Amino acid sequence: MSIIRIATRRSPLAMWQAEHVASRLREQHPQLVCELLPMRTQGDKLLDTPLAKVGGKGLFVKELERALLAGEADIAVHSMKDVPVSLPPGLELAVILERADPRDALVSPAAAQLEDLAPGARLGTSSLRRGCQLQSLRPDLEIVSLRGGVDTRLAKLDAGHFEAILLACAGLDRMSYAQRIRQRIPAEMLLPAIGQGAMGIECRAEDTRTRGWIAALHHGPSGEALSAERALNARLQGGCQVPIAGYAVHRDGQLWLRGMVASLDGREVLREEASASPDQAEALGGGMAEALLAKGAGRILETVYAAAR
Repeated sequence: MSIIRIATRRSPLAMWQAEHVASRLREQHPQLVCELLPMRTQGDKLLDTPLAKVGGKGLFVKELERALLAGEADIAVHSMKDVPVSLPPGLELAVILERADPRDALVSPAAAQLEDLAPGARLGTSSLRRGCQLQSLRPDLEIVSLRGGVDTRLAKLDAGHFEAILLACAGLDRMSYAQRIRQRIPAEMLLPAIGQGAMGIECRAEDTRTRGWIAALHHGPSGEALSAERALNARLQGGCQVPIAGYAVHRDGQLWLRGMVASLDGREVLREEASASPDQAEALGGGMAEALLAKGAGRILETVYAAAR
């Protein structure tokens, strides 16, 4: 009997994702026993402070990576938008599963779309990326920090704390809350987070047995898109939660990438779009980062980092 131990966060969405990977692995390898190792990360504990103030997205993966390095787990399942661009030595992202809907979702009891929200309406989001784009689109709205799991955020909306909230479509779809989505906001209006909608599997680089088990779950086109997006983020040094967006899609045999860097107040928004052969995904992302830096992205991001300190 072969056993694979899967490290995951304890949140309902993370558990769904880990169970999904376990199910896929059992389909591929009926003899394989999958054991889940739920963990509570620092990001799950610090719910009253914006992520940018407490260390950013890496807070959701560090405990899982420690379990991998200690040999307590064989793989870790992540939401790719939570994974920093730099991994600890000895670990690698071996698999990117087929990407789900990467768009942001408007959830509201009354408004059918962003344009329907009344001036001054309170809109909840945990994301600087969403907030700054909203400030540019709807400077009349009151953007309020909102953290917690999907259920917690929906409960706060239902309790009347907000007129609307923004969540990821993929998370709502996976948690069977698709009926709560009033608008799947077009990427042209609200550019998604780098990696949003994608799930990744991290493992020890030298663990060839585990890599053999999980290899069939890799989705090449999604992996290429994520390579471009993460290369963009890496060159911009977007290691913590910052107002950077990037979204790559395959179109007519090419990989098309859109990127954005914005000021916190949404008054300055830098955008770029470019395409390349899918096998040049990392170069595409790095080149776009250079173009954004030439436009002044470095100055904007330094201001963001200074505000977080």
